[in-house]
Amino acid sequence: MLLCRVSAVSQTLTRWGRRSHRGGGLLHRALSLSSSRCHVESPGEASAQPAEAGAAPGLYRDTVLLPRSEFPMRLTGQKLLDRELQIQQECGFADLYSWQRARKAKKEFCLHDGPPYANGDPHVGHALNKILKDIRNRFEMLRGRQVHYVPGWDCHGLPIELKALGELGTSGLSPMQIRQKARQFAEGAIARQKAAFQRWGVMADWDQCYYTYDGTYEAAQLNVFQEMHAKGFIYQDYKPVFWSPSSRTALAEAELEYNPEHVSRAVYATFPLSTLPPEMASEGLEGVSVLVWTTQPWTIPANQAVCYMPKAQYSVVKRADTSQLLLVATERSAGVATLLATELETVGTFTGSQLEGGICKHPTIPDKEVPLLPANHVTMGKGTGLVHTAPAHGMEDYSVASQFKLSVECMVDEDGKFTDLAGPELQNLSVMTEGTDKVISMLAECGALVKEERCVHSYPYDWRTKQPVVIRPSKQWFINTASLKDKAKEALQKVRVLPESARGGLLTMLDRRTYWCISRQRSWGVPIPVFYHRETGEALINKHTVSHLAELFKEKGSDCWWELPVETLLPEQVLKNSKAGPVTDYVRGEDVLDIWFDSGASWAAVLEEETEGDAEEAESRLSWLPARLRKPLASGMSSNSFPFPSALSDGLRVQADEALCLADAYVEGKDQIGGWFQSSLLTSVAVRNKAPYKSLVVHGFAVSEKGEKMSKSLGNVVDPDVVINGGKDPSAPAYGADALRWWVAESNVFSEVQIGPAVLTSARDSIGKLRNTLKFLLGNLQGFDPREHAVDPKEMHYIDQYMLHQLREYSIKVLYCDPEDSLARRSCQTVLEEMLDGVTRSVAPVLPHLAEEVYLHAPGHDEGETLFKSGWIKSSSVWRRPGLEEAVEGACAIRDSFLSSIPGKNAAQYDLTIAIEPGLLFELMESLQEDATSTSSQLAELMTVARVNLTSGLPRDLPPGAALSRGSFLINLEGGVIREDSAYSIAAVPTSAARCPRCRRYTADSADCLCPRCQTVLSQAH
Repeated sequence: MLLCRVSAVSQTLTRWGRRSHRGGGLLHRALSLSSSRCHVESPGEASAQPAEAGAAPGLYRDTVLLPRSEFPMRLTGQKLLDRELQIQQECGFADLYSWQRARKAKKEFCLHDGPPYANGDPHVGHALNKILKDIRNRFEMLRGRQVHYVPGWDCHGLPIELKALGELGTSGLSPMQIRQKARQFAEGAIARQKAAFQRWGVMADWDQCYYTYDGTYEAAQLNVFQEMHAKGFIYQDYKPVFWSPSSRTALAEAELEYNPEHVSRAVYATFPLSTLPPEMASEGLEGVSVLVWTTQPWTIPANQAVCYMPKAQYSVVKRADTSQLLLVATERSAGVATLLATELETVGTFTGSQLEGGICKHPTIPDKEVPLLPANHVTMGKGTGLVHTAPAHGMEDYSVASQFKLSVECMVDEDGKFTDLAGPELQNLSVMTEGTDKVISMLAECGALVKEERCVHSYPYDWRTKQPVVIRPSKQWFINTASLKDKAKEALQKVRVLPESARGGLLTMLDRRTYWCISRQRSWGVPIPVFYHRETGEALINKHTVSHLAELFKEKGSDCWWELPVETLLPEQVLKNSKAGPVTDYVRGEDVLDIWFDSGASWAAVLEEETEGDAEEAESRLSWLPARLRKPLASGMSSNSFPFPSALSDGLRVQADEALCLADAYVEGKDQIGGWFQSSLLTSVAVRNKAPYKSLVVHGFAVSEKGEKMSKSLGNVVDPDVVINGGKDPSAPAYGADALRWWVAESNVFSEVQIGPAVLTSARDSIGKLRNTLKFLLGNLQGFDPREHAVDPKEMHYIDQYMLHQLREYSIKVLYCDPEDSLARRSCQTVLEEMLDGVTRSVAPVLPHLAEEVYLHAPGHDEGETLFKSGWIKSSSVWRRPGLEEAVEGACAIRDSFLSSIPGKNAAQYDLTIAIEPGLLFELMESLQEDATSTSSQLAELMTVARVNLTSGLPRDLPPGAALSRGSFLINLEGGVIREDSAYSIAAVPTSAARCPRCRRYTADSADCLCPRCQTVLSQAH
């Protein structure tokens, strides 16, 4: 996809190819050049003159300037790999980023790197993401911008902890032992990934990366936490959260995977009405039971209410088979009848609001009663229209409990097992397995089980352990995303999103998330900077405590939270400033921050801006922020131009300046719509009131050639190392790094990106064709130095001026048979050099190894100079000439008509008469051929014929075999101000001239005689 935008050259070549495929056209002749001949023969030409093709072998070979270049036409296998590594070394790939950061530039381009997870080997998903970023960075650097790109790694979290510990688990290990093993594992993964990224040619300072376990990073993260806490966005509460029994920690929405094939044992159960609603009691009904449906029967012991929809209609129905009276939603009664395989007779109808005041008996807990309550989350899509409500195990249920002051009692422990609060029959049973079995059995024993069914539905799983989660309440730290939602949406409207369709997903994810649980019950992470009172459990966290901890983390890293005594973490002065009691009253917290908060604060820890003239004192108060934020803020504080506070806890305000959108772009996969994109947005909006990015680029996932997700079990995993270096199997050749980069560039990255043997072979072949074209251009620049031999555009032949105007392919015969220093040859070489330079620079961001290799062979620069240090394509306004395009395009239209009149014939064996009435088109053709007849004019070269006669009318004495054709060409000049549709007629007659044994054109008097041009060239040479 990106290759379509690299340059207009490929489109131009395609148009020329369409025009020229008949009769051995210009493109065909240019790209099919034989090194042993000076004229490119079409198939028709070769078969027509077999005797002449072998005449005087080698007689004039030394007089012809054939292409010569040491640039290899093809590199494969180990030679290709060695050459790429050699190019990286010779052309300073490792130092390029630092070089461009040190140079002066008017504009900066900042692409902030979303940190990959340091939990495994590099894969093709990494390749897709990193190469896509590098193509953009290299392009921006070539265009003269100073690129800011700091690679980073997300180093904390459960996946790393689990892999580091393996089968050992955490049993018997201290937090520091766990952290040491996790750090070692992460460092190993980082080293392997970093080496791969460098091999792929990714431009960066690999000695200056960022890591979320670095103390400086952690310090910035703590201060973001404090800023959000001071503003009330972060709070502690006891409420239901997604809980993973398999990893024994709370999870955020972004850490869930939904399994669409999850199977639950759903039940229909009854709650007998012990107190009828007043409206129902007045009807004289008795013995009515509320029918509920749930896919999680293990939650029934925690039931605190049954909810109904206030505006819906409900019916009391009588079962035909048992005479049992059931309360169900009226619109669900038909479905319930089908399910129960019996008829249901309606004996009473009520609105939802008329159910108020009803009280039910709990089916499994004697003497417990639960109320009927109104709720807006009740739906009629499935079930009975009456919802079993367990506030400890449902988000909507918890909202009902908050409104009606219901108990939120948790009967499930951290391992996902029932506690003693559930009773002796359920205690220590896993709620998802044997606990569910037992609850269903208890419902059956008490006569409350009406129906059990197998339900296949989407259910949340822990994305790390791939095990189902439960919802259970616990005391956690949360971000109130509901209060940030509107600001975040407003900020997002100012962000460019590619593709635009991804914006909807971002907004949907913001709407879904009313709060974000950011605390985790693990050891490998950044500790939440909070202390708890030993007796009251009250949290101690403020600007004084956090600022002190941030300084410690910056100096020692977050390990000090576990290594240092509480007296050092909470010194006397901090306690005094906090107006707190003695240090012995407090214990440090044990939770760590969600890794999405880790990476989401990267804008505060990584992004920079170099500005001058800052007030030292003001800046010191913002020392935790990077320079990009700190210096503009400090400037405002010192000048009093903005009402900045004197302390961080009073809030951080920023100038409403687009420059403070810290990054020009974030580029990540679509899974980050609910991950890094969102966490970065929320933290930045909370602290700075604006997004940290100006644009988001959302790409798809790498999949197999069949469009399948990659899986070891399917055997379709593509290893980027094998792609580059080849595999043990001969069917897996070494493609090199540029082939991997080409795959990224030519793919539609906004959808799923397919990769496999066929795709990679196609990429290799495409690079091979490009390589051959570049070799052809290099070969024809032998002995040419643009600094000495370049021709002024005004002196060039029209076709060469046209190529500068359009950078299109064209006839190249003058390269070989004209004198070495002739204007015609130097004019052509000047254009070829510009074309070579333009094509090479255009593909350089995609194929840096090939581009630098070409540059090493290209003329016109000093030894040691590299392409990426020499900038973008350099063009001149004098290349644009009014009327030039129309002249050449008009000639091409005439040539197309001519070729159509001689299908399958060799154009070079014809004399062509072109008749045009006096007017603009005639004047344009005269600019290409001054004489009435010529064998060497620019028009004759364009027509690829032996001779062109330019006249105002066709002669009457044309031979009987003349091929006639007519056409017209619309001239459009000055943006449509000058328009003229000009007619032309042409007559093609087989030439009587013989073929020149040197240049192979039909312009000689006899077969053993040179044509006039070649005679002149050789006479000048002697």
